[in-house]
Amino acid sequence: MSRQRIRYVEARTARTVAIIGGITLLIAALALGVAIGTVFARSHLGEEQALLSRRSYEIEELGRIHAALIELAPRVAGLSAQVGELRDFDEHLKAARGTRAASGVHDVPPLPDGQEPAAALDGAGGPEMPPRLCDIERMADGSPRQRLKGTQQVIRCLNDTVSELQGRTLAHYASYMAFPGRDPAPAARNGSPYGNRLDPFTGRLSFHPGADLVAPTGTPIFASGGGRVVQAGERNGYGNSVDIRHSDGLVTRYGHASRILVHTGDYVMPGQEIAEIGSTGRSTGPHLHFEVIVDGAQINPSSYLMLFGRKRHAQG
Repeated sequence: MSRQRIRYVEARTARTVAIIGGITLLIAALALGVAIGTVFARSHLGEEQALLSRRSYEIEELGRIHAALIELAPRVAGLSAQVGELRDFDEHLKAARGTRAASGVHDVPPLPDGQEPAAALDGAGGPEMPPRLCDIERMADGSPRQRLKGTQQVIRCLNDTVSELQGRTLAHYASYMAFPGRDPAPAARNGSPYGNRLDPFTGRLSFHPGADLVAPTGTPIFASGGGRVVQAGERNGYGNSVDIRHSDGLVTRYGHASRILVHTGDYVMPGQEIAEIGSTGRSTGPHLHFEVIVDGAQINPSSYLMLFGRKRHAQG
């Protein structure tokens, strides 16, 4: 993976995490302001009848504000969860890069296409100024009605900010979801690794282009990342197999299945069940043969699987 691409992912995610933290603080302050406003309204419910309509208006507006907060909270929570996943993935990338550099190996997988930073605008310039945040002071100034209006403006500002962050995060999160490496067979144990081995049929030295994950027939096989099924059916040597294209030049292959649950042309999500383990094709027993193919070449899938927590395959 190029250093430029990794730096871009880390910087972009760090900025997003910082903004999410600011939004969380704003919502906490907003909730406090609403609570103060509620106490204020209740303390005046015993005033003369002439003010009843005003109080009714304030109580109704407080209800609207409360409903708006209830609607906003899950959006912020969902966005925070996405940023958390991206942050964790960035940490795994940095750890993998450091391990590979220390060992002199440079097979850390590249990011999918479309992750390069946008080019700078021609002729851009001007003073550097901090970003404008939602003005929470509006919730504490003026009459009760003015405070309610100020709170509503802050909520609209927060909604706009969350929508903008969701848009900025979407493309990066979509590429993360398409990045292969999630465990395709969590219930399986490690079998023959990628690399040279003694062929189980001939006993001669041969090259094994994937990693074997051993489990009983019928064990679920899951998509290692989101993408489009480009092949589902019989393949010479692999038996029943599925190929999923995740981005231009990047494919994962799942071989020896006993049953295939998807069709060519289907779009799949990461973790979606696509087949069941079997022993079809050139196989001595039930297992999943898992490959990662980049630009037509089979590479070591351990680099991908380790990014999502599966331990490196040991010779066996």
